[in-house]
Amino acid sequence: QVQLVESGGGLVQAGGSLRLSCAASGSISSINVMGWYRQGPGKQRELVASITSGGSTNYADSVKGRFTISRDNAKVTVYLEMNSLKPEDTAVYYCNIRTSSPNVYWGQGTQVTVSS
Repeated sequence: QVQLVESGGGLVQAGGSLRLSCAASGSISSINVMGWYRQGPGKQRELVASITSGGSTNYADSVKGRFTISRDNAKVTVYLEMNSLKPEDTAVYYCNIRTSSPNVYWGQGTQVTVSS
């Protein structure tokens, strides 16, 4: 039974920072990709950032230069460092892990609210 738990969300002022964490528990095979998605009010879910097993990263244009994705393979954890936050970053952020099986796992989501 694999479970992903996100943490680190909350309320922050514009220009502030937050660090999201996603920890996976249970038996997981070799991980190919870890990523973060988000869904804002009235919007569709979109890819924010991803990182491959080899360390290659990809970011949405809207967050480039502000967000940084990283991983800790030993802890099976992926992080999202968010800086210079804007009100338009307000959304529910979801962790995603894809394994070599291939299997795909999703977290329950964590709310990020950026006020002006």
